[in-house]
Amino acid sequence: MAQWVEQSGFWLDCTGAGELYIAKSANFPRERLLVHGVNKSATDLQAAYAQAGTIVVDNLTELHHLLRLNHHSLKSCRKPSALPNLWLRVRPGIAVETHKYTQTGQEDSKFGMNLAEALHALELARQHDFSVTGIHFHQGSHFHNPEPIGPALNMILDLLVEIRDQSGWLPERLCPGGGWGVPYHEDDLPHPSIGDYVTFVAETLEAGCRERDLALPALHLEPGRSLVAQAGVAIYQVGSVKETQQKRWYLIDGGMADNPRPALYQARYTALPVVEQSNRPVTTEATLGGPFCESGDILIHDLALPDLLPGEWIAVPVSGAYQLAMGSNYNGATRPAVVWLDQGEAYLIQRRETVDDLITRDLPFPSS
Repeated sequence: MAQWVEQSGFWLDCTGAGELYIAKSANFPRERLLVHGVNKSATDLQAAYAQAGTIVVDNLTELHHLLRLNHHSLKSCRKPSALPNLWLRVRPGIAVETHKYTQTGQEDSKFGMNLAEALHALELARQHDFSVTGIHFHQGSHFHNPEPIGPALNMILDLLVEIRDQSGWLPERLCPGGGWGVPYHEDDLPHPSIGDYVTFVAETLEAGCRERDLALPALHLEPGRSLVAQAGVAIYQVGSVKETQQKRWYLIDGGMADNPRPALYQARYTALPVVEQSNRPVTTEATLGGPFCESGDILIHDLALPDLLPGEWIAVPVSGAYQLAMGSNYNGATRPAVVWLDQGEAYLIQRRETVDDLITRDLPFPSS
């Protein structure tokens, strides 16, 4: 995935040393690596300082850590060839309408700085020779109406007027985050296009800068989910069929270990049989349950499906985002293989995990 992003000319958003290591393994150019994180560890910051082109500073504690890191590097003559640029993450106090677990912009959010903290961070960073090139904010993930971005964007532009008047500084780049949603389920249709979202943000930014006599910054968006979600399809196999008084159950060979989103966010998916999906009449509503020791291990509730038999395959579309990345080895589950389809060709890009993989980090128990 990192190699595809690099070849496509996008920037890559990394959270922490682990994702930076993946980017480095893909020979991703430093100038297009951007690092996020609400509580970056010392290891995360060291990796970001050495490898990233841009670090999004979430809080003043993190900034002080970066300043110390730079000071020690100067003393030890291990300063990188180029310092990373800094963006300041601001908390606008306004969230978008989405699940409460994926809202990020509200005033009591754990993300970002308030306006006074951002002003202080700008002053500190500039005093210590860091180049502050951007302002970032984010209001939530998987939203479907761009209008709440308007008041938050205007609030940020008011902040920029205040900063300009006090210091003469203005950002080269402004990023109102991302999080644009995609239709996962039939009930999500019709869905506004990503073009509607981009147009709204761009026009609001242009009008707001014109009204305040602000130079127009480069606009950055983080389209993640809306780029990759619909590119992924998860394939499951039916193991058992059960009938209870109120439900038909199709029990499949995956669930909350490979896709925890339904359990975490009540995310809704759809599904269809892999074989002869167009020639089979829908017979009943069925619930797709997983194999794990949780009553909440349900991938899809009450979906209209044809009769299915044990051994049949089910395809779940729109599985390309926040699924495998959030997966686990719960109950000793092993992660599935990943196949990349391109121009009619299929490539295995990640092998299926085996049970041997479950103990690769384990050390022998000390003998008594």
